[in-house]
Amino acid sequence: MFDYDLAHWGAFFLAALLLNLSPGPDIAYILGHTIRGGRRAGFAAMFGIWTGAMGHVLMAAAGLSAILATSAGVFTAVKWLGAAYLIWLGIRALRSGGGGFTADEGAGSASGIGILRQGALIDLLNPKVAIFFLAFLPQFVVDGAGPAWAQLLLHGVLVIAVAGLVEPPMILAGARLTRHLHARPRIGLWLDRGLGALFIALGIRLALVQR
Repeated sequence: MFDYDLAHWGAFFLAALLLNLSPGPDIAYILGHTIRGGRRAGFAAMFGIWTGAMGHVLMAAAGLSAILATSAGVFTAVKWLGAAYLIWLGIRALRSGGGGFTADEGAGSASGIGILRQGALIDLLNPKVAIFFLAFLPQFVVDGAGPAWAQLLLHGVLVIAVAGLVEPPMILAGARLTRHLHARPRIGLWLDRGLGALFIALGIRLALVQR
């Protein structure tokens, strides 16, 4: 089982690396929280995105993503839920006073859990992520290498593992560059507003997505 040649692994890991290096909503969410809340908030956002991605991997392995890809009604419902959630988060950030929306370096675990939960929901409520995994992972299913669902699960987990090589250094670099900003309340206010605008833009972008 899982008997692949070197060319298979080379093509897969190169594709996974390029995908994780490509800018997108997930990276924007992680960097936005890193800039606003520091290293702890950035890692909480990252683990939230990974949690949502793992949910999509499990759905792809179980065949549930195919329903989302083929049903216009389900796709639209999930899309509008995701867009509404992002816009709601953006409005909350715009209305905050510059310190209450996201976690900072000294924040408690509740704030980190909240950011993680937001990231998971943002990823899970994005139907394009489900369709991406449904389109990407089957390309690496090899006849005779094992059950198709197990191969999908393995490669999906490895895509997330590759993210573990890319995103933590990005968070550490972002936190180091912005650490001096957190002592300035007025800058914190504008960072919250910037994060709010980012969420609203991502929500509008998701709302405009077509199948």
